[in-house]
Amino acid sequence: MRRSAAKRTDPGPPWVAGVRLLVLSAFALTVVGLVGGGVGWVWLTTALGPTAYLLLAHPESEGSQLRSAVLAHAAAIACGLACLAAFGLWNHPSVAETHRESLRQTGAQALAVGVTLLLLTLLRAPHPPAAATALLITSGITRPGKPLYGMLAGLALVIVLSAVLARVPGARPERGTSSAGP
Repeated sequence: MRRSAAKRTDPGPPWVAGVRLLVLSAFALTVVGLVGGGVGWVWLTTALGPTAYLLLAHPESEGSQLRSAVLAHAAAIACGLACLAAFGLWNHPSVAETHRESLRQTGAQALAVGVTLLLLTLLRAPHPPAAATALLITSGITRPGKPLYGMLAGLALVIVLSAVLARVPGARPERGTSSAGP
C-alpha cells in the first residue's frame, strides 16, 4: 500500500527518536528488573529487549499490538515447553551449564522456533521477539520453574509498561516516521 506524501511527517533528526527509545526502554526495563529483584527472581531476559523495542519504536505496527505480543509469546512458550517434553529435555542441564548443545537440544530449539513461526503466521500475530522466548525455554536457560515464571512476569510487565509509555504525550513517534522497522 502506497502512502501519500500528505500523510508523511518530518521525523526530525534521528537522535531524537534514539533518545526517546533510550529513555523509555531504560525506564521500562529498570522497573522490570527492580520488581523482579524485589521478589528475588530474574525477570529480565533476552526476549524483553526486542519486545520493548518493537512496542516502543513501532507502536502502530501489527506486531506491536497487544494481541500479537500476547499470542506470540504464549505460542512460543507452549512450543518451547512441548519441545522440551518431546525431546526428553525437561530436566536436562541448560546450554549455559554444559557450554554446548546436544543434538536433542538443537532439534528442540529448531523445532520450537519453526513451529512458533508457523503459529505466528496462522494466528496473524507477527511478533518476532517470540522466537527468542522459544529459544530461551528450549535451551534450558529459562527452564520450567522460577526462571520461566520470572520470564513470564517480566514479559507481562514490559508489555504493559511499553503500551502505557508509548501513549505518553510526546513519547509516541509521529505516524509515518518509522525508520527501518516493522
